[in-house]
Amino acid sequence: MSKKGERFEKIYSQGAVKVIEIWVDKETGVNYIYRQSGYSGGMTVLLDSEGKPVITKE
Repeated sequence: MSKKGERFEKIYSQGAVKVIEIWVDKETGVNYIYRQSGYSGGMTVLLDSEGKPVITKE
């Protein structure tokens, strides 16, 4: 999904007009959720049930 050398990698995507994606910062492992609907969208840190950032370990 991402090219070699890029910092962020898209690991999940659903939808076409109403899009939800999950991106991982490959340097820190922190997961971000991106939501788009039409011409607007936003991104924020993805949190677990305890309110802590979800971190992907490689």
